[in-house]
Amino acid sequence: MLRLFARPLRATLPSLRRTMASTPDYNKDLYKPLSEVDPEVKNIIDKEVWRQYTGLELIASENLTSQATMEANGSIMTNKYSEGLPGARYYGGNEYVDELENLCRKRALEAFHLDSAKWGVNVQPYSGSTANFAALTALIQPQDRLMGLGLPDGGHLTHGYYTAKKKITASAIYFQSLPYAIDASSHLIDYAGLAKQARIYKPRLIICGASAYPRDWDYKELRKTADEHGAFLMADIAHTSGLVAAQELNDPFEYCDVVTTTTHKTLRGPRAGLIFFRKDLEHAKDLEKRVNEAVFPSTQGGPHNNTIAGIATALKQACSPTWKAYAKQVITNAQTLAAELVANGYKLQTNGTDNHLVLWDLRPAGVTGSKVEKICDLVHITINKNAVSGDTSAQVPGGIRLGTSALTSRNMKEEDHKVVAGFLHRAVQLALVLQKEAGSKLLKDFVRVATEGQTEGAKGVIALRKEVRAFATKWPLPGIDVEHLTKPAGIEDDDE
Repeated sequence: MLRLFARPLRATLPSLRRTMASTPDYNKDLYKPLSEVDPEVKNIIDKEVWRQYTGLELIASENLTSQATMEANGSIMTNKYSEGLPGARYYGGNEYVDELENLCRKRALEAFHLDSAKWGVNVQPYSGSTANFAALTALIQPQDRLMGLGLPDGGHLTHGYYTAKKKITASAIYFQSLPYAIDASSHLIDYAGLAKQARIYKPRLIICGASAYPRDWDYKELRKTADEHGAFLMADIAHTSGLVAAQELNDPFEYCDVVTTTTHKTLRGPRAGLIFFRKDLEHAKDLEKRVNEAVFPSTQGGPHNNTIAGIATALKQACSPTWKAYAKQVITNAQTLAAELVANGYKLQTNGTDNHLVLWDLRPAGVTGSKVEKICDLVHITINKNAVSGDTSAQVPGGIRLGTSALTSRNMKEEDHKVVAGFLHRAVQLALVLQKEAGSKLLKDFVRVATEGQTEGAKGVIALRKEVRAFATKWPLPGIDVEHLTKPAGIEDDDE
């Protein structure tokens, strides 16, 4: 008689011994734990766990997914090949993969409050970048014209970025691109300027969305411009999708033809992408077919079914009554962090935030974003250097980008983000001291004085690192038993 279990079977020690005894040598490694098969990789993973636990994650494009999502993402679903869509696969044995993908699609529509008669979704994209290129492939033809927010103004590489010397990404290589911009004084999207450019450029597609824009979007105004030229309107909400699902930001689905997103940022899932598409467009009745075929076979092979399992679990959480509270806290924390930085005399692009993201202009403070990123790395605060309006170099930009999704996932609230703002302020002040001690503008000299010798700056780095670690280790880390966590081999701080 077949016995069904509610959870995966775990081999007991006696049964594992029996299995190993009857298993040929060439298959024995299939039944051994990672720590035994590959202790080197296990140690690297352990060090990453330690880094996340003892540090503060402030990169706006990152979050901490749930234990349940990690279990789904690390499941046996990774074994199955399933090219095609549910009910139309190129391989057999996909009855449960079909069930999973259909469930994931259903939850995606539910999470964003969408009517299945009007909207569909493809949950197979491997990432946000592949989702965007598949969407472009579905919507327009090679060398058609598109407009997206320029990268230096907060846009994304996949929205058509190029330089005077090189087309950087596939969206610029295969399509003609004209970026629009933010207003030079307010640093808000210049909707009037966009409309004026569009009347000259005549785009077939307008992309809205950003990777470093701290304000909400006026989708209605963008729809007007798109309609004026018979263009498609696509929103890339990779950064804000979790906040959109919580209905804490404007709704792009009310006005857009296609909406893409990653699943690992504010949506708090595994690393992948989604493409939502309208099913009721009179001028594109075949859009569903075009999107699905653009994903497979045009730009991808078999979907990652284990990742789709993780997406389904994350989307279920995004449908829960607690999700809105999480999204509200993310935004409140970002606004608290922003207010504290302003109170310390710093300049923020747009002077604040509507979402999870803060864009900090360090040029008035006299230090580059690359140096502040480096000093924060040394004290276990993870951030990223970022261009701010007027920058000419992406490698030595004048700002940094901060996000509050991950710290909110570790239970931190407003008062805790005030503490974090204090750490960041001290990091900038240390950077100024170290810059002076280095005696040059070179990053390598800056790092040298920060990590070697007994200068005041180097001593300050050690002191701040101790405080950050003491603060960070007060908080839980999803999926990890921190009560029994020990420092792995290879972590050698000089301040124990």
